[in-house]
Amino acid sequence: MTDRLDNTAVTEALAAEALEVSSDVWQSRKEKADVSFVVILNDNEADVDELVRGLRDLVNNLDTRAEVVFVDDGSRDGTFEKLSRALTDFELARAVRLRSRSGEAAALDAGLSQSSGDVVVYFTARVRPNPAQLAALVAKIAEGYDLVIGWRHPRRDSRLNQIISKMFNRMVAWLTGLKLHDINSGVFAARREVLEAIPFYGDLNNFIAVMADRLGYKIAEVQIEQLPGRFRQSRYVREYLQRLLDIVTVIFLTRYSKKPLHFLGFLGAVFTLVGGVISAYLFFYRLFGFGGIAGRPLMLLGALLLVIGIQMISIGLLGEMIIFTHARDIREYSIEKVIGN
Repeated sequence: MTDRLDNTAVTEALAAEALEVSSDVWQSRKEKADVSFVVILNDNEADVDELVRGLRDLVNNLDTRAEVVFVDDGSRDGTFEKLSRALTDFELARAVRLRSRSGEAAALDAGLSQSSGDVVVYFTARVRPNPAQLAALVAKIAEGYDLVIGWRHPRRDSRLNQIISKMFNRMVAWLTGLKLHDINSGVFAARREVLEAIPFYGDLNNFIAVMADRLGYKIAEVQIEQLPGRFRQSRYVREYLQRLLDIVTVIFLTRYSKKPLHFLGFLGAVFTLVGGVISAYLFFYRLFGFGGIAGRPLMLLGALLLVIGIQMISIGLLGEMIIFTHARDIREYSIEKVIGN
């Protein structure tokens, strides 16, 4: 019994030592990395071998020191197990598994915490970019750009997905002034400082370019081939509504995050003005005896617009009070360079 306990203790000690050595080796690799590839997977078991093989070839052929961080976003198939086996002879790669599906923004944040490169190349496996062409993103960063978006061209997904994507990109360009062909491609390269300066959560990782442009970072795009394969079809009304709401969120965050009354107050003033005009019309209509107004839909509309308008102005004022309280913690600028003494 004692021998068995001793063997167990020795085994645990060896395992702990192995983990410590593995961590030290990875830490030393992290200190040497110039470029980090962060790859998000979710139920991509069938694509693991091809993906690992392509990234291994890419990293080995780069002229700079690189590392690869795979993030399994709570896959329910055998993605992580297959990935673990595929990385046994890939010393420059690491795999991270999230306990549950948290979304691509959270997975990207987890990948950033496990990487060290000054340049981060991100993509999600669902869009199937050609790994051999990702070096073009790094080269574009070396030209002086801060963020480079991968433009999927040619695209291999369904015609419906392509049409929806074009409409989405045109709408974003019209609303934000940032003209890109594939802003939500799921492929980009960025300097680490850009990702550290921009808060992203939910689905806002699709709008990092918009927020980076708002802060004055230099943005470009590079064509990346999309490999053939199985793609998810966008055909649910809920998804379109979510994208529309995301656009509204980004516009509000980039333009009115420090002046909410300008947004809510304007809409509230319009509603209040229209409601006031309707109510005044009905008041004089009844005052001069042109007829009754009880039960008329116009009266209900006027009262409703007045209430909504006053509420929106009140919410905007509350937002201004909150911003005033935390104004010192909010930074809406990004310093590019300082010269002189």
